[in-house]
Amino acid sequence: MASRLHVKQSAATGRVVDVTPASAGWTYVGFALHRLQPGESVSGGEAEREACLVLVSGKAAIAAGGTDFGTVGRRMSPFDGKPSSVYVPAGMDWRATAETAVELAVCTAPGTAGARPPRLIGEDDNTQEVRGKGANVRHVTNILPETAEADGLLVVEVITPAGNTSSYPPHRHDEDDLPRQSFLEETYYHRLNPPQGFAFQRVYTDDRSLDEAMAVEDGDVTLVPKGYHPCATIHGYDLYYLNVMAGPHRTWKFHNAAEHEWLLKG
Repeated sequence: MASRLHVKQSAATGRVVDVTPASAGWTYVGFALHRLQPGESVSGGEAEREACLVLVSGKAAIAAGGTDFGTVGRRMSPFDGKPSSVYVPAGMDWRATAETAVELAVCTAPGTAGARPPRLIGEDDNTQEVRGKGANVRHVTNILPETAEADGLLVVEVITPAGNTSSYPPHRHDEDDLPRQSFLEETYYHRLNPPQGFAFQRVYTDDRSLDEAMAVEDGDVTLVPKGYHPCATIHGYDLYYLNVMAGPHRTWKFHNAAEHEWLLKG
C-alpha cells in the first residue's frame, strides 16, 4: 500500500507535484513543483498565503505585483551552485516565464496581505553552512531562514554527499512548546545525482504510532506531519532536498531523539 506521506510526480511536465494543506491533511505548508519548457509560463498568488518561488534549475523571467525582477536563476541543476528565489507576500499575484528549461518550486504558508514588498533572494543572499561530521556531513543553504522577513515560511535546501545520512541524528519539531520546541509541518522535495539513484527516509514517533520507511527516488516529495524524519542516501548518489516548514510560530526549535543524542558528543 502506498504511503500517504510519499508523493510521486503526477506528470512529466507542467505542475508535476501539488501538495496543499487539504491534500496533506494539515494546516500550514503548501508545495508545488512546475516543470516548464522555454516560453511557457505559470502564475499564482493567493489572498491569505505568502510564497517563496525557488528556481530549482533553469532561468525564468519573474514578476510579482508591480515589480519586474527580470531574469532569475543561474544554475541548470540543483547540484550546481546556490539557488535564486523570489519572495511574494500574501495577496500578490506573480508570474514566471521560462527562458530555459525550468523547474520552479512554489513554497507557501499562511500570510498577511500587504505585510511587506516582494523581493529577490539572489544567490549571494543565501548563507551556507556545513553540518555534521564524517558520514553525517551535509551542506545547507538557507534560502528563507527565520532571520529573514516572512510571515510563516522557512525554506532551506540541503545536499547530502553519497553514502551519508542527513536530518540526523533524528529530531522532531511537533510540539508547540516554546522555547523548548516549535511545531512545524515540513515537506522534503528530493533529487538524486545521477537521477537513477534512490535514498531512504523514515518518519516515526516515539510511540511508533507513526512509523514509515520510504525509498525515495528523483522528484519524490515526502511529508512530515510529526515525528522524527532522518534520511540516508546510498553510495554513488548525492541527495538534494528542498525543505519547506511552517507552523503557528516562525522559529525552528527541535528535540533530538534521546537514544541517538550521544552521536552529537565528542
